[in-house]
Amino acid sequence: MAKIHRPRHGSLQFWPRKRAAKLLPSIHWDPIIQRNTKEGAGKLLGFIAYKAGMKTAFVKDLTPNSMTKDKKIVMPVTILELPNMKIYSVRFHKNGKVVTEVLSQHLDKELKRKVKLPKAHSEKSRIEEVEKRVANNEFDKITIIAYSVVKKTGIKKTPDMAEIAIGGGVLEQFGFAKNHIDKEIKAGEALKDYKMVDARGVTTGKGLVGPVKRYGLELKQHKSEKGRRRPGSLAPWHPARTTYMSPNAGQMGLFTRAIYNNPVIMINDATKMPAINPPGGLKNYGTIRNEFAILRGSVQGPVKRAIIITAPLRRTKKQEKKKYEFIELR
Repeated sequence: MAKIHRPRHGSLQFWPRKRAAKLLPSIHWDPIIQRNTKEGAGKLLGFIAYKAGMKTAFVKDLTPNSMTKDKKIVMPVTILELPNMKIYSVRFHKNGKVVTEVLSQHLDKELKRKVKLPKAHSEKSRIEEVEKRVANNEFDKITIIAYSVVKKTGIKKTPDMAEIAIGGGVLEQFGFAKNHIDKEIKAGEALKDYKMVDARGVTTGKGLVGPVKRYGLELKQHKSEKGRRRPGSLAPWHPARTTYMSPNAGQMGLFTRAIYNNPVIMINDATKMPAINPPGGLKNYGTIRNEFAILRGSVQGPVKRAIIITAPLRRTKKQEKKKYEFIELR
């Protein structure tokens, strides 16, 4: 008889199981910067995207030593729309703290819905002053607060904002920030060197859910008392209380999660590839009007959910070898 192996239900790594505080997660960028020293030097390590939906893709498998090499295969894919981003401010860090911050001089009026915009100010002299401090090694990291130009999509007008890191050393980071502080940043330029990306966002919320669906418990025998869709015992009589590890009903979904190493099938512009939009647009989303990315597999969250795609944190050789040539969508 096979050995019965039943690990406990509900990993305590995902704890507490409560709703996320915000829909765009905060990211610990330091390990991502360290593990993308070559590909990400002087480039953005993340981008704000919007989930447009899922499709079935026909691709040609170009993976070396694959059993389906040079053959046409079918796979599920997720389409993400990538409107351009702009820089709201540049942050200069020292010993884990923000020492100073330089705001962009040309900000979109739609930001009034998100933050309180500053009054007009002279920015040129401040940038020159900070440039001297960068040359004197007064900072150890530079990041940007970026916002999406989402008004160019059909989703909404209020932009989403997130802190995004720049790869390389401080001089390379400052060079990128200085060159792009009043310009729009395109996803094709920022992500063109990545064969795979990580998707970080918030899952679909399902509200109050019972322990069977929430923790994967098996149904009890049909003659069991006090219900089948509940655990057999929550705790002993003494001490007369329930521990936090007991599988109770509660919130499910709307959790911050990261999906690692999503292979990038292609990044293109909707104006160059109109076939990305079916007649009538994508279901519950509409028409893609900007740049878009096609990733293999699924990405967390419902349609129109904002997601941050980042440079890979945990590269694996198996995933890096995978290479596909896009043929068509169905």
